[in-house]
Amino acid sequence: MAKISKREKEWFTCRDVLWYLVFCGFAINYMLRINLNLTIVAMVLPRTKAIAIAQCNNIENHNASSLNETFRDDELSSSFPVTSNVTYEDRFVWNEYEQGLVLGAYYWLHWLSQLPGGLLTRRYGTKLVFGLGNFLTALLGFFIPYATQLYTLVFLRALQGLIAGVVWPSMHDMTAKWIPSNERSKFVSSYLGSSVGAAITYPLCAAISDSFGWSASFHVTSLLGVIWYFFWYFLVYDTPQQHPRISEDEKNYILGNINESVHEEKTKIPWRSIMLSGPVWVTTAAHWSSAWGFFTLMTQAPTYFNFVHGWNINATGILAGAPHLLRMIFSYFFSIMSDWLLRTNRMSLTNVRKLATFVCTGIQGIFIIALGFSGCHPLLAVLFMMTGTAINGAVSASTLANFVDLSPNYASILLGFCGMIVIMGGFISPAIVGILTNNNQTVEQWRLVFLIAAANSIGGCIIYLMFGTSNEQPWNQYAKLNPKEQEMQKLALEAVKCENDTENATDAEKINFIKER
Repeated sequence: MAKISKREKEWFTCRDVLWYLVFCGFAINYMLRINLNLTIVAMVLPRTKAIAIAQCNNIENHNASSLNETFRDDELSSSFPVTSNVTYEDRFVWNEYEQGLVLGAYYWLHWLSQLPGGLLTRRYGTKLVFGLGNFLTALLGFFIPYATQLYTLVFLRALQGLIAGVVWPSMHDMTAKWIPSNERSKFVSSYLGSSVGAAITYPLCAAISDSFGWSASFHVTSLLGVIWYFFWYFLVYDTPQQHPRISEDEKNYILGNINESVHEEKTKIPWRSIMLSGPVWVTTAAHWSSAWGFFTLMTQAPTYFNFVHGWNINATGILAGAPHLLRMIFSYFFSIMSDWLLRTNRMSLTNVRKLATFVCTGIQGIFIIALGFSGCHPLLAVLFMMTGTAINGAVSASTLANFVDLSPNYASILLGFCGMIVIMGGFISPAIVGILTNNNQTVEQWRLVFLIAAANSIGGCIIYLMFGTSNEQPWNQYAKLNPKEQEMQKLALEAVKCENDTENATDAEKINFIKER
């Protein structure tokens, strides 16, 4: 292990460079993912004032809110804003259901490439898979303004989602090879660059759409993706051993502190053990609960504030983006605290992960419920939406890091498997919102949307607090086992399954069951 004194002499390490480029990479990933979420407000023809706004106008103290009146666009009494440089010829006649199709299309195939993303990373490395995942998605973004038909746009968004699906699982492989466990929570906070990307994208797209038309939003975000790829290609390497500019002190420190079971050689994947692993499924359930709430707040916030509170595109952009900046800040400092709790042995690794999961799922669910019952009170809605989004940042010290804890060797596989399931919430959530609010934009219907999200959040929290663990799983060492030991491990799994299947059987039934097997 490298001495701490030597490590402190380096004021800017290769791990620091990696953190910043990963941070920017995830920011780009989310820019390309959610630029449509806000821009669609300027792409659709103005319609009559929403029922929800009419409801809120009847609240006695509603007009007392200067904030809401400042952000209200009364120019045409429309639920959709009028911007100075967007003409009606540029807009589309889409109802809520069709808008739900467009918003959800990104996730239709996004789940399908999650697991292949983990597999491709093991073969070709994070540098190639993560980099091209963002770069090709950015190139497709240049064509979106020219997709004048609904289903052409849906196809482009679905293709973007398919390619970008490899991004998240691919990074876990690099994390396992570069980052010691007592720095892992802080490093995984770089994944929450996605939140900064969201925070920038909403006001950026609002300002660009207002000044240059909505099509310019897609050109600008795609150009940023191309610029990022240039730096990623020349500055990042898959392992410390491959990096030509890393110091010997840093390389020795990393190699002396990463898990000894992280191997370079391509090994057989213990699929059966992974699929039957309770800790993997429990962590996946918790990640689902965190993601569903976040998807609801991220994807639907612009539409919610536009329909329910009648805010224009600039107000919606600022107040939909700000919570994501808070999410990154919260993630960074919560992750530092989590790593400190581990280094000082104040909490076990499992308890640190459970604390983080309680924050990003359980407490998030409470704030989503509060948002659902905020009704026509915009200040309360902003407070609950911002806080609920911000505390989701604890996910960097929760389930995201836990997959690396469970199996450093197969971390990219685990996150890919989890993403394949969890990302489904990305298109199920908008579909449910479209069904509940189609031609029925009322406060009560939006309350149902938020209650469904809260139920998911709190349910996953309870499951993880009861059954979650961060202990390295025995099958992580599968690569080191000889064929005989691998066979013994399979027999042990069979024995566990046999015991579970015969738990309530009589002795005679157990004997017959064992003979049959």
